[in-house]
Amino acid sequence: MRAKSAWRKIVAGSLALVAGVAVSVAAAPGTASAASQTVRVYSAAMDKTIPVKVISPGGNNNATLYLLDGLRAPNNNSGWLIETDVERFFAGKNVNVAIPFGGGGSFYTDWQQDDPTLGRQKWETFLTRELPAYMKDNFGSDNRRNAIAGLSMSGTSALNLASKHPDFYQGVASYSGYPTVSSPGFAQGIAASVIEMGGNPVNMWGVWPGGAWIENDPSLHAGNLRGKRVYVSSGTGSPSTNPAFNPASSAFDPVKFSQMVPLETAASISSQLYITSLQAAGVNPQTHITPEGVHWWSYWQDRLKESWYGTLAPSLGV
Repeated sequence: MRAKSAWRKIVAGSLALVAGVAVSVAAAPGTASAASQTVRVYSAAMDKTIPVKVISPGGNNNATLYLLDGLRAPNNNSGWLIETDVERFFAGKNVNVAIPFGGGGSFYTDWQQDDPTLGRQKWETFLTRELPAYMKDNFGSDNRRNAIAGLSMSGTSALNLASKHPDFYQGVASYSGYPTVSSPGFAQGIAASVIEMGGNPVNMWGVWPGGAWIENDPSLHAGNLRGKRVYVSSGTGSPSTNPAFNPASSAFDPVKFSQMVPLETAASISSQLYITSLQAAGVNPQTHITPEGVHWWSYWQDRLKESWYGTLAPSLGV
């Protein structure tokens, strides 16, 4: 009982620190080019315009990857663009990559009620209806071959969206997500993360364990992903080769270490429980669970590339 209690405290406490995810200085979108441009897509569901970075090969009948940001997603950029080489990596690949800006603290879901601080959050509607329609009309997306991926908060969201819309997504990848959404400890950590961003989690999914918590728990709907390609990764928080997270390095950052290591430990627990649920449901995911790896962009950049070649590209037929 003592170990179980300690585990729950670690999970709730570390997830409350998830505000450290995707800490980036917001920058103005880069200059548009033929292969990579920032467009503005109106969302009727949220009654606002969402900036979206689109990396496109041009032409028609394109597959599309939707790439989501973390908890502190800025409104005028994405951590993927600030912290990784995602634009260079996808340049020349035969796929549209849509990277929406914003969504911080939203879990990219349709909230039950408008929030006094975060406003109207209808990201599920935007990502599964409004943005795909725009991508079809303006970038030749075929709206048949779609995949979605995310990190931390949005790793949870990607798995949730794929589980709720299996006819739309053929592939999904989660990097350091928390897919055991409604489980004790994890639910409280998610709620704490929303609160950290100024939102009220009751407006999101209602009062736990009721409301829509069960409906939005990927681990309870793992069977919906049968026949789909799924990728799940996390480290366990052990010191890595990144100097900032290695206590033996002169560049060791104790503050960053104290935040990001527990976050990854919790993600590992949740991800491994989820993998068990997938396997029990007849889904054979590609996994990358290792002792090394912390809650940081250098790790997610590597996992994105691994998941692209092993899961996402095959799911899209590119």
